[in-house]
Amino acid sequence: MKVVLQRVNNASVSIDNHLFNKINNGYLLLVGVKNSDSLDDIDYLVRKITNLRIFEDNDGKTNLSLSSVNGEILSISQFTLYANTKHGNRPSFIDAGEPRFASKMYDLFNQKLSDAGNQVKTGQFGADMQIDLQNDGPFTLVFDTENK
Repeated sequence: MKVVLQRVNNASVSIDNHLFNKINNGYLLLVGVKNSDSLDDIDYLVRKITNLRIFEDNDGKTNLSLSSVNGEILSISQFTLYANTKHGNRPSFIDAGEPRFASKMYDLFNQKLSDAGNQVKTGQFGADMQIDLQNDGPFTLVFDTENK
């Protein structure tokens, strides 16, 4: 699995020009799944994201976790994280997970994030979504379970 995490002041997702979900302070997650991903990959990502300390404390040090700042998560499925751009000018997405499998893994990932005590909102798997965000920092991290 791949997750691009952005620390945000706010983020929202719209579908067909209608607001679908929004958060204030927290994380925007772009989540990609491939067919070889496992429950261990989900557990690893949930643990890393839940315990991540990238919010500033009173001394300006990144010592605070998402729960410490009452932050929220907006999780968006993003198969294009597995784009292969090595040949030609049109990306190939053959490395992205088969939709039925990827949807189940995405749902399980979000459920486990929620079970870990996080406030999680989502986009809609497979939908054409518009994402608005204000990145805080900017602070962006990439998690790839192939490189634990």
